[in-house]
Amino acid sequence: QLYRDARECLTLLSQRLGSQKFFFGDSPASLDAFVFSRLAPLLKAKLPNGKLQQHLKSLQNLCNYCTSILSLYFPWDGGEMRPPASPCGFRAEEDPHKRRNQLLSVLVGLVAMLGYAFLSGIVSIQRGSAGPAGRQPIALEEEEEEE
Repeated sequence: QLYRDARECLTLLSQRLGSQKFFFGDSPASLDAFVFSRLAPLLKAKLPNGKLQQHLKSLQNLCNYCTSILSLYFPWDGGEMRPPASPCGFRAEEDPHKRRNQLLSVLVGLVAMLGYAFLSGIVSIQRGSAGPAGRQPIALEEEEEEE
């Protein structure tokens, strides 16, 4: 039932879009952002059951719609144009700097979380005397005396 409803929804979106560039003419609206945010992952993701993805790929105007938005609003770095590909033929090209970008993202997130923890008072640094002599005795010694 769910797949049937989703297929019907995609078909209705395709009919509503027709041959227009965007749903309400030549300029994008919030509906275009919403629809694109649902269609693009459906086209690009590897799904365990590809029935809905295959149906979407059969709707050529929706594939062209996604490709148009991707090339218009998400161009390659440096302003280069996307290499020619079929409208629904998304290729996962390996980013040579993927590991570096992931590491930098993790480091930035870690620094942000630590900064928040210090500034909010969740974590604080207390200066004390160095070495084990400056530490408080543990309660284990008191238990030994009782025995």
